Formats: sequence, structure tokens, C-alpha cells
Amino acid sequence: MPHSLFISDLHLSPDHPQSTALFLSFAAGIAPEAEALYILGDLFEYWAGDDDLNDPFHRLIIDALQGLGARGTRIYIMHGNRDFLMDEELAAACNATLLDDPTLLDLYGAPTLLTHGDALCTDDVEYQRFREQVRKGDWQARFLAQPLALRKAQIEQMRMQSKNEKRLKAADIMDVNAGAVDDLLRRHRYPRLIHGHTHRPAKHLHHPDGHTCERWVLGDWDSGKAAILRCDAQGIAWVHL
Repeated sequence: MPHSLFISDLHLSPDHPQSTALFLSFAAGIAPEAEALYILGDLFEYWAGDDDLNDPFHRLIIDALQGLGARGTRIYIMHGNRDFLMDEELAAACNATLLDDPTLLDLYGAPTLLTHGDALCTDDVEYQRFREQVRKGDWQARFLAQPLALRKAQIEQMRMQSKNEKRLKAADIMDVNAGAVDDLLRRHRYPRLIHGHTHRPAKHLHHPDGHTCERWVLGDWDSGKAAILRCDAQGIAWVHL
């Protein structure tokens, strides 16, 4: 039966060999059976710019996606909070299409809204200020004008600062805000919602304005296992690796 697969928060890097091996196995085995693969953010641990395409590790992942696309699976990639600097050069190398965040599509007859999910974590005011800053075109242009090595060093510094700040935040602050979810569903006329970012895989039901909307949360791959969503005309189900 025709179906699509949804994943996010792989955080692939040389420092995570277990999740990398899992992804390569997935790309060679399960993913080619799907007509489409949607990667909803944080494919990489971080992305410093498309001039880093030929890094040996990046090339390994890009070649796997390119091969998957060559076998007929359509690939769609959305920016995450770690790899928001991905651009068209990377997408072309992967045989992929970059998606806007959010993106609404008709998924086998069901209106379905896709987002990474970080924009819904509105209780984390400090993060939302940072997110707004780094998504601006002028900030990105200034950052990308720097040498690649300097960019990577700055990103590592920001990541360490973020880790330290997370230790001081309550867990619920870093989850989605229910009101923000309902507002998003309302703006898009009450679709089904799929997102990642929070690393809390589950199915939730929301009832904005009396409409019942499913919200499916994708899990991360950091632990060496993955909860993938498989969607077809009959609905959505988990695939566990």
C-alpha cells in the first residue's frame, strides 16, 4: 500500500555512531518501500552552512539520501533548531526538497500540518528570542560570511551554553504550549499535526473550537532507537527500529 514515513531529531554526527548506523540501515532497508520520506528537522547535530557538503561524515549521509531518492522515494527536509542553515545546495545534493515550516499537505485524503515543533514551545521565552534572531536573513548572511572553521567554533560554543541553560529550566517549559498548538491548528483549519523537537513520542488529541485534531510527536534517535511514523490511506501507525 502506498505510504509515507516521517522522522525527525536524528542529530547525526560522528559522535553518535549508533544512530548513524541505524539511519544508514533505515535508508537502505525500510525507507525505499515508501513513496515519500519527510525529515522534520534536526537531521544533523548542527549545520554550519552548505559549504560543508564535502565533509566526509556529511557526504556519508548525503550519499545515503541521494541513493534513496534515486530509487524513487521522494525526500522532503524541514529545518530544525540545530540545522536551520541548511539550504538549496544541500537539498539538491540529497535529491530532496526543502519544506517551509509549517507546511500543510493533503496526506492520503487527510489535511496534515507539518512543523519541526520548536516554534510551539512558547513558554521558553529566552529560546524564542534566540530563534527569532537567528532565522532573520541579515543575521544568517553575516554568520555565513565568516570562515567555516570560525562558524563551527561559534556553534560549538552556543551548543555548550544551551546545554548549561537547559539544566536550569523546568521540563515543561521546553515542551509545546497547548494554547500555541490550538492557535496553529485554528489558523490552518483544524488539520492533523505531526512534529518533532520535544523528544516525547506520543499521540495527543486537541479540541480547538470543538474540532478534534490528532497531534503526533516524533521521537529522537539519540538513544540508538527510533519511533517512525508510517502514514497511508488508513491512518498513522508507529514503526519502531
